[in-house]
Amino acid sequence: MSTVNPVPARRRLGRRRGGTAAPYLFTLPAAALFVVFILVPIGYAVWLSVHAMRVRGAGFGIRSEVFVGLENYAQTLGDGGLYGSLLRMLGYGLITVPTTMGLALLFALLLDAPRVGGRRYARLAIFLPYAVPGVIASLLWGFMYLPVVSPITKGLEAIGLPAPNFFGDTSIFFSVANIAIWGAVGFNMVVLFTALRAMPVELYDAARIDGCSEWQIAWKIKIPLLRPALVMTSTFSLIGMLQVFSEPTTLRPITNAITADWVPLMKIYQQAFVENDIYLGAATSVFLAGVTVLLSLAVLAIFRIRAARSER
Repeated sequence: MSTVNPVPARRRLGRRRGGTAAPYLFTLPAAALFVVFILVPIGYAVWLSVHAMRVRGAGFGIRSEVFVGLENYAQTLGDGGLYGSLLRMLGYGLITVPTTMGLALLFALLLDAPRVGGRRYARLAIFLPYAVPGVIASLLWGFMYLPVVSPITKGLEAIGLPAPNFFGDTSIFFSVANIAIWGAVGFNMVVLFTALRAMPVELYDAARIDGCSEWQIAWKIKIPLLRPALVMTSTFSLIGMLQVFSEPTTLRPITNAITADWVPLMKIYQQAFVENDIYLGAATSVFLAGVTVLLSLAVLAIFRIRAARSER
């Protein structure tokens, strides 16, 4: 009568358990970083937003942190300055998001077209501004905008043309948006170009055999297949619009057109670190984060609905 050796079975069971636990072990560092640097700060901001500092007692009193519930949120929602900053951010976004996505898509399609020389150098030249930090780019463009030292102003005056006012009440939106567009186009272009290079060339060859021009191939084949990459880059551009801070903050000392609460993040900085009310700043931060999530979900829903309609 044969007997079964239990040792191999135990080894196989141990291997199965080890194989099941391996993915969790690999993802543990990323999960730990996500908890420490994302979830914990969000939770702390929410905790601060429902508290406030109050003075109790006679005379100078004693400062103590108390729970105030939704009082900070009510003050945030009742602040007219916040809605003004949101409108200015929206005007800034109406310039940056379509222009950034349009230029990135145009450059990606041009670089992917056949018989294009210098593709590697052109791609590097378009991407290079993205490597410049936002503060440095704002300083560089700030000198370009200043009438005293601006080469643009001097060049136009040399040929008898009027110099533009880069710091006007309306033109300031284009001046700030230009800095963001200059830096963001390269990143989005690389994402879209990479997606184009991953597409099967057989589709293009078949379309050319059927008599399609390069414009028809781009419009009828490439752009529809780029929809997932376009959704991702559009969402990133939208989030970048909501997080605009360094460009107007850097330009503020050289112009009166940018106020301390020109965009929401500047207002949050003013509340938390200038007025020293971190609790109200936290409430405004949570409100802005909620707006960011809702707008991102709305963009994804719009693209999903359009994709479903196009598949019918």
